[in-house]
This record gives sequence, C-alpha cells and structure tokens, in this order.
Amino acid sequence: MAKPEKAFFCGECGARYPKWLGRCEDCGQWNTITEDVTVGGKAKPSCNSMELQSLAASSEKTNRRLSGLDEFDRVLGGGIVPGSVILVGGDPGVGKSTLLLQTAAALSQDGGCVYVSGEESSEQIRLRAARLGVSESGVKLACETDADVIVNSMGKGVKFLVVDSVQTLQSAEAESIPGTVSQVRACAHRLINFAKTTGAAVFLIGHVTKDGLIAGPKILEHMVDVVLYFEGERGNSYRILRSVKNRYGPCDELGIFEMRQTGLAGVSNPSALFLTHREDDVPGSVVFSGVEGTRPILVEVQALVSGSYFTSPRRTVVGWDVNRLFTILAVLESKCKISFSNKDVCLNIAGGLKISEPAGDLAVAVSILSAGSGRAVPNGTCVFGEIGLTGEIRSVSRCSERLKEAEKLGFKNVIMPASCDFPKNAGGSMKIEKVKNLIEAVALLGMRRI
Repeated sequence: MAKPEKAFFCGECGARYPKWLGRCEDCGQWNTITEDVTVGGKAKPSCNSMELQSLAASSEKTNRRLSGLDEFDRVLGGGIVPGSVILVGGDPGVGKSTLLLQTAAALSQDGGCVYVSGEESSEQIRLRAARLGVSESGVKLACETDADVIVNSMGKGVKFLVVDSVQTLQSAEAESIPGTVSQVRACAHRLINFAKTTGAAVFLIGHVTKDGLIAGPKILEHMVDVVLYFEGERGNSYRILRSVKNRYGPCDELGIFEMRQTGLAGVSNPSALFLTHREDDVPGSVVFSGVEGTRPILVEVQALVSGSYFTSPRRTVVGWDVNRLFTILAVLESKCKISFSNKDVCLNIAGGLKISEPAGDLAVAVSILSAGSGRAVPNGTCVFGEIGLTGEIRSVSRCSERLKEAEKLGFKNVIMPASCDFPKNAGGSMKIEKVKNLIEAVALLGMRRI
C-alpha cells in the first residue's frame, strides 16, 4: 500500500503545493491553502486502449425524466438526463433537502430511487417525509458517509441517487477528514464514475461558504454536469432555484418555489408574484421587464433618496450590483447634471430576486430620479434598457418577449431603447416610448430637478 504523504491544496481551484502559501499562485485567492493528506505512489501504466467513435449523433434519442416539479424541470432544461450528476447548493435551512426529498418521492413511482443522508438520522428524514406527505413513496433510505460503501451497495435497478451532502462523505482513496479538498474530490469522482457507467442520475447536496459559494474545491463544479443554487431569505416564503452551469440546457435559468407547510410548490406566474404588494403612484417605484434564462419576469425596482448626514453618502443595494449603481449615478451627474453627492441612495429589488442583466439600468435610473424628485412614474408603465457611459440607451435582447409579458399583465406604457428591433404586433395596444439617451428619458418623465 502506498505511504500517505502530506500536501497542501487550494480550497478554490484545487492546486497542490509542497508547502503552505498565503496566496494561491493559480487562482490568486488569499488564505485558501490548507494542509491535507494524500496517498502517494505513481499510477501504473494502463495497457488498455480506448475506443474511438463517430461524431455523428446516435439514432437513439436520450429520454429525459420529469422530476414531478415543473419549476425544477424548467431549470434542468426539460427534465433529468440519465447518467447526469447534479449539484445543488444553498444556505442552511433554505430547503435543499426538502426539494430533493420531494423530487425523490416523485421519481420513485417506477422504483430505483435511493436517498442517502450523511447528516441526519433515518428518524429525522422520516419526520420530514411525513410532513411532506411522501412517507408511502418507494424511496429507499440509508444513512452512510463512506462513498465506497454507497457505490458498492447500489444495485443494477438504481436509477436515481440522492446524496446529502457531499461534504460529509469520505473515501479510502484519501486519508483525511471529510470535507477536505482531497476527500471532496475523491468522493465526487467515485459518484460521478458510478453515474456515467450505470446511467443513474446522481443528485449531490453541497454546503456553501459565507460568501454564498459551494464549499470545497472549485474543481467540484467543473466535474459535475449541472450546478444549481437554491436561494431565499429566512423571513420570505419564496425560494429561487438558479442554474449557473448546465451541460444539457440553458444557463441562468430560474425556477421559483413557495415554501408551504406541506413542502415546496412551484410558482407558475412569477411576474404577478413580484408585483403583488406594489402600490400605485409611489415615487421611487418602477417596474422592470427583465429576462431570466428563458423566462420574462416583471419585477419592482424601489429607490429611496434622502439627505445625507455623513461625509461620504451611503449607497445601499439589495438584489443588484452596487458597482453598477455607482456607474449610473456618475452618468446622471456627468450627462444630466443631476448630482447625488450629498444624498444617500438606497436601492432594492422587491421580492428577493437578484438581477444581473444590464437591461435593468434604465429602470434603476428612473426609480432614483423618481425618488429624488418626488414624482411618481405613471401607473401602468414598465421600463427596460442598458445605459452606456456616454449616456446612450443601448439595445437589449429579446425585446418582444419583454413587451408581451408586460402586455399580459395589463401594462399600458413602455419606455425602452430606440434601437430595439421587435415585431410591430409585439407590444399590442401598449404605448411605446423610445428614448435614445438618458437626457431624453429624464425629459420624458419630467424629473430633471432633484
């Protein structure tokens, strides 16, 4: 047997070093290198040869399996692909185990579904199953932390395997405690090899760090086929399942759930959900028509502008990029001569949604101008468009889908970039106001004075 030897690994990228360093030379992160134990020895050369195949598509079509949750299937790209490995991460208590236990119960109708827990006892899982009403499902339950035992115990009839969580597993291939870089990598490799050789779909639950990223080496996300993040606030009953990597479907797809006493339920109309508590004719409130993945969503952008008592005015942002806010404030001051140097600016995306697309720039700018001037945006108006550094309103993608979603929810007016191309009937009976730059948008709304 090879003699164990000590080594140092980066927790972000998995790079190996002979001694401890303060900064990883590969990924540039600080204080991510920790000591670990690995098994030394050189690999034996293999005498086997690989089989080369044609690039042409096979005549057999891969059949996806529906999970029983429409929102989950949407994020996965239309269902579960046999042999895929899906990693689900999220904060403690957000509902990761609930989501996958419900999914396992739905998938167990045809048998072959196993749920393995390394964190909870069998009785704890049974109590959750009773609350969710899935106690009578065909899910097979086990509590085990040895990855080798888990894989060796799987029979030929296993089609779906849920492991909660990958950070609690350990393998004999790496002689270190569970959760270390080498253990997570070895256990993940063992489970991925099981999925690819048997065609079973494997779901892995992953812990997250204080920064909201999946704990362990970054190579873990490269090894799996799908990476999903389950997000939500503790005081909010709504949860968002976000896809950041998907080899079988679109990335940045969004699934929205509501946490109920009986489990998670999909939200079929998220636009109506995010606009539920919106009041009419309130300064600082603007509706943004956005797109998340393949789905158009209308959300409310809220802004508050007040006099500052600090030398450096505060900039508070929830659900958006704070650096993007700095840029928009600089453009407003440079091109529109509207200064916020003595004002505190607070920005919030209502409903707990996080917006990353630049199409929300114009909605943010209009909400800030509305809050600062005290003039409300006319009721029934939605806004979208990207703001350039020269003050121009740039075109955004999928304009027709944004317009159709706004029309479906009863909006009458739209403020959008003049350079957007869309079919004439996309906006229906809505009044479309096209603006070329930020100065035109300010003049259109009559909000020049702050």
